[in-house]
Amino acid sequence: MKLHYRTLGEGQPIIILHGIFGTSDNWQTFGKQLATDYQVFLVDQRNHGLSPHSDTFDYPAMAMDIYEFVQQHQLENPIIIGHSMGGKAAMFYAVTHPNAFAKLIVVDIAPRSYPVHHQHILDAMSGVNLASATSRKDIEDQLKPHLPDFGVRQFLMKNLKRENNNSFSWKLNLSAIQANIENVGVAVPTNNLVDRPTLFVRGAKSDYIRAEDETLIQEIFPQATVVTIENAGHWVHAEQPDALYKSLMKFLQTS
Repeated sequence: MKLHYRTLGEGQPIIILHGIFGTSDNWQTFGKQLATDYQVFLVDQRNHGLSPHSDTFDYPAMAMDIYEFVQQHQLENPIIIGHSMGGKAAMFYAVTHPNAFAKLIVVDIAPRSYPVHHQHILDAMSGVNLASATSRKDIEDQLKPHLPDFGVRQFLMKNLKRENNNSFSWKLNLSAIQANIENVGVAVPTNNLVDRPTLFVRGAKSDYIRAEDETLIQEIFPQATVVTIENAGHWVHAEQPDALYKSLMKFLQTS
């Protein structure tokens, strides 16, 4: 699968993988910071953004997408950064291709399994009557009773696009994500060690990476370091971009 991407800067390649319901745009501002020292590839994962749609939606497929991306662009020693679902995809890539990257950075997700917790978002998005909507406000008004958080609604509405007849549609493959949502929470296999420098970043106000997760992290990623970003929840790159950048650069510039 040929994933849609945008690239910034020059130097050692960095591939950034967004989370579920996201797009490469979510990391564009942060990517520009990294692009002063690296060549940054902002990727839309399958069934998201402008990348192709597929009925297959699981981490083995996403890991193969990353591998094909590396091969297609002839990237040597890429650094892989993934947030949330993107972090799980990055971990699956690392355990299946342990020699095909230089360093791994996982933002606010652990290798363990997670219960499905996105169903209310899927229900809200699926319940929107796009055919009757004449403006983005119409769509937001339909989402609001189910998703009262303004930031969540704005994040999801980045997935809207206008068709040639001026109607709206979702960029992401909502039906495939809904049919395979349980795959998003599965654990990373523990049968392979990943002996590469690895950084796990957690938000201090997030419970995605718990203290007890560090045992499993070290089991799979023996070179892993875990850092905590204060005053950040799950969206570390949006909430504390300067602190995250400082932590990442310290890790990246350490041999």
